[in-house]
Amino acid sequence: MADEALLFVLPERHPRLGAAMSAVGELECSQSPAVLGWLGAHGIPASSERVRIVPAGAEVLVPEDAERLPVPLSEEETLRVEHACAPESVTDMESELIGFRDTTQDWRSLVHRALTAGIPAPRIAQLTGLDPQDIVQAVDD
Repeated sequence: MADEALLFVLPERHPRLGAAMSAVGELECSQSPAVLGWLGAHGIPASSERVRIVPAGAEVLVPEDAERLPVPLSEEETLRVEHACAPESVTDMESELIGFRDTTQDWRSLVHRALTAGIPAPRIAQLTGLDPQDIVQAVDD
């Protein structure tokens, strides 16, 4: 493990900061007893949009009242987290959403990334052709 990142539970009605843990793909630490216990203690699934992650050095993005947990990441995982936390142009994200119509692989991750980029759920439904209820369910899972 190379770096430490910070998992946190985003407080209700707080602007989205960092990346949704589910948007960065599978992390080795996500199945560790510490992370599973931490999530269980907060009664929140790892797929929830409120479970966020920031790379080492970005702790200032974490709200003061957010529950936090440092987690180790490999170099490859660190790059994925940094990439997921980087601002993506809305145009690029919308192009990817339009391209989604040709595939159905990993749609939840795409939806989480789009929401993280600030694209509203109705626009995601319009661009992808997904049922709005599926988008809402993906956020709540």
